[in-house]
Amino acid sequence: MSPLGKLLVIGFGPGDMEHITKRALDALAESEVIIGYNTYVDLIRPLLNGQEIVRTGMTEEVSRAQEAVRQAEMGKKVAVISSGDAGVYGMAGLVYEVLMQKGWRREDGVEVEVVPGISAIQSCASLLGAPVMHDACTISLSDHLTPWETIVKRVEAAASADFVIALYNPRSGRRTRQIVDTQSVLLRYRDPQTPVGLVKSAYRDRQQVIVTTLEDMLNHDIGMLTTVIIGNSSTMVYDGLIVTPRGYQRKYTLGATEQALKPHQRLRTEAEPWSLGAQEDRALNASQAGAAPAVPASAGAGGTAPAPSASGAAAVATQARPQAVAAVQAGAAPASLAAEALSRLAAGGKLPGEASARWNGQAPAVSGAGTAAVAVAGAAAGTAAGSFGKPALFEVGVSPGVGNKKFTARQMALLAEVAGDEGELEYTPDHQIVLRVPCADPEELVGRLRDERFIVMPIGDVFKVKACDFCNMEKDDAVPVAEHLQVVLGGLQAPKETSIALNGCGMACYGAVLEDIGIVYRKGGYDLFLGGKKFGRNAHAAQPVAEGIPGDQITDIVENVIAEYKEKGHPNERFHKFFKRVGVVAGFRHEDAPAIVEVNAVCGD
Repeated sequence: MSPLGKLLVIGFGPGDMEHITKRALDALAESEVIIGYNTYVDLIRPLLNGQEIVRTGMTEEVSRAQEAVRQAEMGKKVAVISSGDAGVYGMAGLVYEVLMQKGWRREDGVEVEVVPGISAIQSCASLLGAPVMHDACTISLSDHLTPWETIVKRVEAAASADFVIALYNPRSGRRTRQIVDTQSVLLRYRDPQTPVGLVKSAYRDRQQVIVTTLEDMLNHDIGMLTTVIIGNSSTMVYDGLIVTPRGYQRKYTLGATEQALKPHQRLRTEAEPWSLGAQEDRALNASQAGAAPAVPASAGAGGTAPAPSASGAAAVATQARPQAVAAVQAGAAPASLAAEALSRLAAGGKLPGEASARWNGQAPAVSGAGTAAVAVAGAAAGTAAGSFGKPALFEVGVSPGVGNKKFTARQMALLAEVAGDEGELEYTPDHQIVLRVPCADPEELVGRLRDERFIVMPIGDVFKVKACDFCNMEKDDAVPVAEHLQVVLGGLQAPKETSIALNGCGMACYGAVLEDIGIVYRKGGYDLFLGGKKFGRNAHAAQPVAEGIPGDQITDIVENVIAEYKEKGHPNERFHKFFKRVGVVAGFRHEDAPAIVEVNAVCGD
């Protein structure tokens, strides 16, 4: 320690003893002099043990800092106290400014230690829920030291950039207009129903917590002891708590225990289409690909829609979405509808240029030739989810049928319409399209999809029924079994995502024997396979457990297998592991695969 003494600039948090750090307690205990604002000294008085106390009133911060430096230069250990964190609108900066004015140097001057504490934005956020989970800023509305014009500029910049905003010193007895003007600025950029939290005297005896909206915030008491936290465009209220999503729903299915993206895939550029790296890749691809040929606005009944180019998301000519919707309602030519739908699918469910709108918030630039270039600049924009009129992200799988792999033009146009600018469409190896779209009324959306003869399936740990195309429906003897299984089992909750696959002939070209439960129709009967594992270095086919099961028995047998798995399977336990663990399922016995025998051939082959 310097022989001149030591300055301890201490943030003691919100004010209760449970939220002061151990270092702050130790620093107070080792100090000889305590200097602080009257109210703050009263809050920590139970922690003091006879130290000299220097207390002053409001607006006397400079004199406190000067006195602290003077006493430290006399060789004393001096504690300068602030509520919250001393470095956030506290005394730390002012102490350093006084030292700088005196020509202080770290190597030979008074030793200074800043002891951090819990700031108001943190303590108040903890009482409100989790409102500060994304980019946030703090703004003091006190214009005693900062010009009001500067404060307004900062509020406007934070509002336009969609920051969560914490307002300190929002109102006092004399400063009453500032919070009113601030609300007016915010309402130019934010929904009136944006969640707002008002916390007064956090973790003190007269604590008050109010959840309201930007529109109604001024109808509540706001004073100097109040911190105002204003949500961003994705902030929601759930069960009285304010929560700001971080953006996990872009990559993760929050209700699933196993994610589509594996850990090693989650940070890849292709998994983050909103990132700067992805924007640069799209710009590079667009510059290399050049303009793609235009898709005709209409085609004759016998015409075919041209396939999208390899750079489909970069530049594909299309019609505007409202025209396509009108065309559906007017009964437009199927070829025209299909052409637009194909173009949308090539661009990730949206017209090219619109494809980036969800992430960039920009409209596509359309050239005179009718091609739309993908916009690559702009800030990331999240998907609203929750209350205050912001729809949640709804995810569902759709297919034209169990065995039918052919989408009609009307079906594809409906998917494009439903996805719109904010949703996305993902084709999967299971011959279904996963639709993700912000949706306030999922039941109405599912009804529309089913009216267009879609099979609609939940995503996650459910039973999925799939089948081959029965040789373009020419070998359709097993179709009734596939459809029955879909109606009875499709979409039921499972311990883990489970596939039930059916092949319509002994060729088994669809690979049903590789699935969790495989069924192969052969010579008028059904062969049953259990416990396949399609992926991983130890992937293996399912075990054949029965042959020639009559058609009037196969569905009951499969239902019994499923019922036992649902009853006895552990959460997150795959079917092949369950089958091995229990040994017998619905009367079918598991058999370990024969051990691989290594043969060292003399010839070396």
